[in-house]
Amino acid sequence: MDLVTPEIGLIFWTTISFLVLLFILGKFAWKPILNSVNEREEGIRKALNEADKARQEMQDLKSDNEKILKEARVERDLLLKEARDIKNSMIEEAKEEAKNQANKIIEQAKTSIENEKLAAISEIKNQVADLSLNIAEKVVKGELSDKDKQLKLVEQLLGEVKLQ
Repeated sequence: MDLVTPEIGLIFWTTISFLVLLFILGKFAWKPILNSVNEREEGIRKALNEADKARQEMQDLKSDNEKILKEARVERDLLLKEARDIKNSMIEEAKEEAKNQANKIIEQAKTSIENEKLAAISEIKNQVADLSLNIAEKVVKGELSDKDKQLKLVEQLLGEVKLQ
């Protein structure tokens, strides 16, 4: 019986020690440990929520950036179209101005040619008149006595000279 009693006593005191240790741990250690674990869990939960919010904000920013880029592309295309239109209108204006200048130069050239033509005709008339006077002078000098010969000769010379 001696063997049974010390073993029971050992079991009894081990159980009592265990229960006292459990009571002390429950009273002083478990609450702080559980509070620490709960705080840690709450911190992790908050961090995950903030990470989700940050992810959502990043997606929102990305969609906003894409929207801004799309608007910028549309605006760029519009500016390029306006620039092309302005370029084309400037080219058309330059062509029209060049055409007007060419027409003006052509008109001036026509006027100048007409004036030179009139001057040339006037010069030819003056030369014909001088020639006629020279012919008449020669005829008069050559045949002052015969009037019929003079008229015949003048008509013949005038018939040879034609004005155009």
